Amino acid sequence: MLSNPVVDAMILRKSVRTYREDPPSDEIIETIVRAGQQAPFAAQLGSVLLSRDRAKNPFRAPLLFTICADVHRLERILEVRDWDWKTNDVLTLLYGIQDAAFMAENMVIAAESLGLGSCFLGGAPYYATKIIEQYQLPSRVFPCIQLVMGYPAEEVSPRPRYPLSFQLFEDRYPEFTEEAIAEAMQVMDDGYLSQDYYRKGRAMIPLGGGRKEQFTFDDYSWTEHMGRRWGQWVPTPSALLDQIEACGFRLSREAE
Repeated sequence: MLSNPVVDAMILRKSVRTYREDPPSDEIIETIVRAGQQAPFAAQLGSVLLSRDRAKNPFRAPLLFTICADVHRLERILEVRDWDWKTNDVLTLLYGIQDAAFMAENMVIAAESLGLGSCFLGGAPYYATKIIEQYQLPSRVFPCIQLVMGYPAEEVSPRPRYPLSFQLFEDRYPEFTEEAIAEAMQVMDDGYLSQDYYRKGRAMIPLGGGRKEQFTFDDYSWTEHMGRRWGQWVPTPSALLDQIEACGFRLSREAE
């Protein structure tokens, strides 16, 4: 595979959860956010909130970024142009989330290239109302992604990924054979087991629904973890929809 500094920063990226005390400078922070601004976008719908409060930030990280889908700002521009927002909120929020995600990824790559580490946090949509209160957000701003960042205080290896043949499909989507699925599962499970990832983090999800535990940290790995996560968590969207609506977006057909 080809290699250059940009590709290396992407390939070697990993989640960091332990950080040194020394904070990144204002210049580094500005550089990272400017790199985020240059990501592809639908309508520059990404905004960035910043906390430097280590005592409150997850993992006591020097920086906590919250990247939002920000429709409020563009609505203000439309007002100046004498336009009302007519686009439905499903499409609006979809584009806003894309803009926020692209921005966050650019920020991570820039940080990696500058010697910083980071970790994505996906829970922000479920406590949007707390973020609204903390940052005094106006309506039509939805917190999508949080990102802790700082200088790493731990050595971490990049986590395994699927074989490329299991993720790159040319001309048509394949019908997966049992062999292809087994190969992909083995790559992921063996990779995580070799890093002792779940044992170190004591990260075995408890079983529900009357299932009897059959795994230990000797064989509990990525595919079982994914099964327990996506097979047990949040079966209804009600709580998430409540948070989205608290941000001023209406996603139900009844809102038409």
